[in-house]
Amino acid sequence: MQKKWVTMGDVARAAGVGKITVSRALSTPEKVSPATREKVAAAVAELGYVRDDTAGALSSQRSRVVGALVSSLDQPTFASTIRGLSEGLAEGGLQLLLGTTQYEPETEAELVSALMGRRPDALILTSSDHTLETRALLTRAGLPVLELWELPESPIYAAVGFSNRAAAHAVTAHLAETGRRAITFLTTDRPHDTRAHMRAEGYTEALTDLVPGHAPRILRLSPRAEATGPEYGAEGLAQVMERWPDTDAIVCVSDALAIGAFCEAERRGIAVPGRLAITGFGDVPEVGASALGLTTVRIDGHAIGRKAAALTLAATAGEALAETRIDMGFTLARRASS
Repeated sequence: MQKKWVTMGDVARAAGVGKITVSRALSTPEKVSPATREKVAAAVAELGYVRDDTAGALSSQRSRVVGALVSSLDQPTFASTIRGLSEGLAEGGLQLLLGTTQYEPETEAELVSALMGRRPDALILTSSDHTLETRALLTRAGLPVLELWELPESPIYAAVGFSNRAAAHAVTAHLAETGRRAITFLTTDRPHDTRAHMRAEGYTEALTDLVPGHAPRILRLSPRAEATGPEYGAEGLAQVMERWPDTDAIVCVSDALAIGAFCEAERRGIAVPGRLAITGFGDVPEVGASALGLTTVRIDGHAIGRKAAALTLAATAGEALAETRIDMGFTLARRASS
């Protein structure tokens, strides 16, 4: 099937008016008579006409499009960030184009290149692990580039996030303070998941500082395309208890893994928190006090998205950036699982 876009000329012929009149009816309807507006509106509805904004973008140097690349669409925490970002951008008349990198810098590079072809007003990324070519491209482009969920030392433009290392340190310290000693960190083995690596570092630092004589135990699960977070968590708990049967606490890299570990512990008759404490990361609804009651790190993903949108709107309006690293913080939500 050959693609044929309905043009403004098609609308003009159907309405029996000129193209300039159609343009005015759509852009400045107050300058056109009610009868003409009705004819144009009827033709637009009948033909299914959609305005082509590319010409306007070329003349104004503004596409009014913002590209966002997230590491994964499987995690509710990212979903809340995208919701906040979309809401904030819409208030400023900007549209959001969304893609997912699956934690692969090479995939990010391809998507960044594709988005740049749309001449976006800004780019939003949920990773600071870029290929050298991608970083050079983004730096040369001079666009507002916001890196979310992390706080890199040298952001391309600005970063909005929190310290993943400090958050994992805090939850591990909580377990140590409650008497846990044989604490294991459970994660997935993705080489470019910088947040997971920083959380592992925070766990290691806390364990070294607060539980002398107990070496860090980190179990990394090989990722599979078809596996879900809870599946990783269930498999991980089984492997942890087989490898280190004296484990009395598990720090999970995400709530999804913590849910799976919790359910597997129940299936095995392992008392939580009596025999084993389990913690997560993210505070998704399923782990709250009214659900599983898992101790976790609470991150306000929606607020991160709204802040990113506000910075984007300010940047596209030509306002100067007051700071390049905005720390949104985190909260340790202590619940029944620890």
